[in-house]
Amino acid sequence: MTAENIIIIGSGPAGMTAAIYAGRANLSPLVLTGAMVGGQPSLTNEIENFPGFPEGTTGAALVEKVQRQAQRFGARLEYDEVTEVELRTHPFRVKTYAKEYLASAVIVASGASSRKLGVPGEIELIGHGVSYCGTCDGFFFRDREIVVVGGGDSALEEALFLTRFASRVRLIHRRDQLRASFILQERARRNEKIEFVWNSVVTRIIGHNEVESVALKHVVSGSPLSSARPAAHAFRGAAARGGGEVSVLSTEGVFIFIGHTPNSRICTGQLDMDEAGYIKTDKLTHTNIPGVFAAGEVADPVFRQNVTSAAEGAKAAMEANKWLADLEDRSYPGA
Repeated sequence: MTAENIIIIGSGPAGMTAAIYAGRANLSPLVLTGAMVGGQPSLTNEIENFPGFPEGTTGAALVEKVQRQAQRFGARLEYDEVTEVELRTHPFRVKTYAKEYLASAVIVASGASSRKLGVPGEIELIGHGVSYCGTCDGFFFRDREIVVVGGGDSALEEALFLTRFASRVRLIHRRDQLRASFILQERARRNEKIEFVWNSVVTRIIGHNEVESVALKHVVSGSPLSSARPAAHAFRGAAARGGGEVSVLSTEGVFIFIGHTPNSRICTGQLDMDEAGYIKTDKLTHTNIPGVFAAGEVADPVFRQNVTSAAEGAKAAMEANKWLADLEDRSYPGA
């Protein structure tokens, strides 16, 4: 069993920034990358809102640069996924598919995953018209017609934001009432670029190399598909046997906002979490267990931005360094 000063779980902006700071503190951090190396940026085709890239960059390029920077300062990357942790005893135990480790400190930066629709075409077209971040990708849909899937605050906030770029935003919701706050609903209804497609679910995302259309199933037979500003001309299809109307809606982009799931399952029953599974921390990234810190989207249900995750990673590494120094002092009380 390998003993480490500090183990960082996750390789997104939070994890890799933590690795840079921990490496500069001469802690020789071990980064367990997880199954998706680079985190959410690795799913983004182009990134234009990360400081230091005035011309923008690709997600892959950003991930590669940050990893090289961390390795320059002594961070070690293991391309493995954590399957189990024991944080109630010290040193902490971290188990992956391949190995088991002991760690004096742990930073959990395992991120959060956008909930997927789970329909054909979705995964294949990520980065080619399918997106889970309007702030990241909205600019690339200037003067285009797009759809937004969802009915909560995030869906309406993103739909409103996307009207800055898109010529038309159709919001697809499985019910005829939204879950979003009243004020967001009012703003959306007043926006002339937004149309509502009620009682409908996306059953397929269609396209060759890029999104061309979505297949919809209307879950309540006989009721209207669209809002007062109808888009009937964009639909084509027929009634499905034993179900609601099936239609195809032309679109150049599909933005999916049906919630996020924090990747915190391995810490269940050990770290305090909110009802949605986000790890609770104080403003210094401390969890309820001394020596265990959490940073980035696994502890952030609000911002979920690359730059805020990077900031949290820096804070976590600095706090971990202080905690390890205090631990060493406690080990040698006469020093």
